[in-house]
Amino acid sequence: MTRPGDRAYCAAQRRGLLRFAQGSRHPAGFGWLDDRGTVDPSVPAQLWITCRMTHVFSLGVLAGEEPAPGGPDHPALRDLAGHGVRALRTSFADPEYGGWFAAATSGGPAEPTKQAYGHAFVCLAAGSAVAARIPDADTLLEEALAVFEDRFWDEEAGLVVDAWDRSWREPDDYRGLNANMHAVEALLAVGDVLGEDLWHRRAARIAARVLGWARANHWRIPEHFDASWRPLLEHNRDLPGDRFRPYGATVGHGLEWARLLVAVEATLGGRAPAGLLEAAVALTDRAVSDGWRADGADGFIYTTDWDGSPVVRARMHWVLAEALNTALVLGRTTGDRRYDALAERWWSYADRHLVDRAHGSWWHELDPANRPSARVWSGKPDVYHAYQAVLLPELPTAPSFARALRDRGPLVRTVREED
Repeated sequence: MTRPGDRAYCAAQRRGLLRFAQGSRHPAGFGWLDDRGTVDPSVPAQLWITCRMTHVFSLGVLAGEEPAPGGPDHPALRDLAGHGVRALRTSFADPEYGGWFAAATSGGPAEPTKQAYGHAFVCLAAGSAVAARIPDADTLLEEALAVFEDRFWDEEAGLVVDAWDRSWREPDDYRGLNANMHAVEALLAVGDVLGEDLWHRRAARIAARVLGWARANHWRIPEHFDASWRPLLEHNRDLPGDRFRPYGATVGHGLEWARLLVAVEATLGGRAPAGLLEAAVALTDRAVSDGWRADGADGFIYTTDWDGSPVVRARMHWVLAEALNTALVLGRTTGDRRYDALAERWWSYADRHLVDRAHGSWWHELDPANRPSARVWSGKPDVYHAYQAVLLPELPTAPSFARALRDRGPLVRTVREED
């Protein structure tokens, strides 16, 4: 009998998530999935979703999840990864100014701005596709890194600027750490796949800046900044539930940054900035103290204000997924058994409340009573967070997913599942 979080359970979850994701193919890339795994035609294909799905399908190829978990009538994972690479080189690519549109339809761009968040995911997806030997992925990665370095990397600040207009005339005055967080993830992954330390060192520079801001703010990370990198602690107070720029401290980002800081240290070793592991522990302690059962019910709330009081009490699946990843890497790194106990508790919660056994995938949002909700997130747009949460137990903390799978080879299946 499987137990939530054990090897057999995670193997079954990986296959179920891939089966659900196979329905996401869209003429322009990968679409926004509803609760039942059908593309919502009212939402244009999003760059970040197309990249995340390309990344996941590439990891599925590397993990040896073929034949396709949905059966012979479903597209093969390699074909889906190839579709994602082609979409990123056509539907989303700006042939006039370069870079990638934030959203696209089969008829052209739906959102022409150039966002660091999406471009970081282009780098991540391309790196994973290169590791999986998807055709043209190497060209995509070369192009993505060139745009990232030329347009988004701020060498003086050691950080990533957030957005530009289509023609790259002026960067947006807003600066944000969400894009920088995913830049760290992408730069670690690209450095691992290519064997180029430059990208690791840039990830470390971002990590060092974030560590400083977090320590100065009682381990609640400021998310929003002006063009001079001054924190804007009151930004979006009137939009507290914003998907990408919510007001206050985002509990899940404290957890996600904690895992990434450990990964930076594991990657660079003695060349990593000082204090990353200690910061990861402090960030995790703060996120758990502020966010878990903050209102008396199980689950992590979405955001708090700057004294730790709940603001948005919805439970997001990605926060729980990142909590699981962080507990795993901190347990490995520190040897502290309390992280095992936390992981066991959180896996039980995920199994009880987030895994949708009727229609597949994980519920993306729950209300404070742990019932499915859609106040912030409608449907189940992608499987990136959940898939990585059930993949990481099979892999080391570093190198990152695609390189680790490429080095290891296909995972040994521990369960047989009826398709």
